[in-house]
Amino acid sequence: MTRITEVQARTVNVALDNPTSFSNRQVLKRDYALVKVTGDDGISGIGFCYGGNNAGHLVTQAVRDLLKPVVMGQDAHRVEGLWQEMYESLLHGRAGSVMRALSILDVALWDRNARAAGLPLYQFLGASDEQSVAAYASGGYYLDGKTPAKLAEEMTGYVEMGFRAVKMKVGREDLAGEEARLAAVREAIGPDVLLMMDANNAWQDLPSALAFARMAEPYSPYWIEEPFSPDDIDNHRRLAERTPIPVATGEIEAGRWRFKELLDKEAAMILQTDAAVCGGITEFRRIAATAASYGVEICPHWFHDLHVHLVGSTPNAPFVEFFADDQVLNFRRLIDTQLTFGDGRLHLPRAPGLGFDFDEAALSRYAVEPWS
Repeated sequence: MTRITEVQARTVNVALDNPTSFSNRQVLKRDYALVKVTGDDGISGIGFCYGGNNAGHLVTQAVRDLLKPVVMGQDAHRVEGLWQEMYESLLHGRAGSVMRALSILDVALWDRNARAAGLPLYQFLGASDEQSVAAYASGGYYLDGKTPAKLAEEMTGYVEMGFRAVKMKVGREDLAGEEARLAAVREAIGPDVLLMMDANNAWQDLPSALAFARMAEPYSPYWIEEPFSPDDIDNHRRLAERTPIPVATGEIEAGRWRFKELLDKEAAMILQTDAAVCGGITEFRRIAATAASYGVEICPHWFHDLHVHLVGSTPNAPFVEFFADDQVLNFRRLIDTQLTFGDGRLHLPRAPGLGFDFDEAALSRYAVEPWS
């Protein structure tokens, strides 16, 4: 038996090189909450999540004050039991910062145990893929001066890298402006490349979202992502009933029960479950198995360094979301090893566990606080 002897957490803050906009908000910097869990065999595992534009320390505080006492001294391999015990302590929140704290501790436990077994995480979980997994290139953000032609050039660049699926942001401009963007991209990438659209909760009412969907339908989008607030499940369902564009959502949902509601109401054809948000790898696997029984696919949100392992071990997960540079998902500045790719596929890591570690020198540059 391996006992947990140390749990450490840390918050870092990484500014974006350029202010970056979504449909209804702008991001200037990102907070990341990080954890390390060590067993009495000396082997450590790591976990991490996006802690928001501000106050990422709320996640690390939840790790230290609320959840660390639950796992200290416990059997590191009793992951399911520890998940339940951590969840039962969530008086302070069954979603948001506290669930993110649970998620990253759970990820760190799986990573630690895979390292102890000498296996890459996807193999430790039970691999469904052997060499690589399909990915889509995520980008298309709103930047000052970024014309439809420049957006099309960005998307074409991803196709030239070998990606056969790309994603762009939508919902910030009026319908004419959005159509100009969509038309430029579709003409540039051709008819055979999958084109995803991410609205980032752009609309509050069904008529506005439906007007956008009707405009977009001729451009054959693969999905429309997060058209409404994540809490507005009924409008997701109403939109899904009225457009042939598949509706995707779930990136900030937590817990299998909310995902089951999305499935029962047929509010999404694609779930974008994020293991660093939903309750960790343990809960991600439950959600994916439930989705499979509904015939629904999982395309996890963000953190390709983590989700490459989950897509590589989940039969109904066809894509990893991949960011080709560090301009939006600047977490990659904090780790010592980057994923490699070719022909639109990410190569599965061969090193044990997640296959990378935190770059301590980088953490020191961006740290809000020390490990503790």
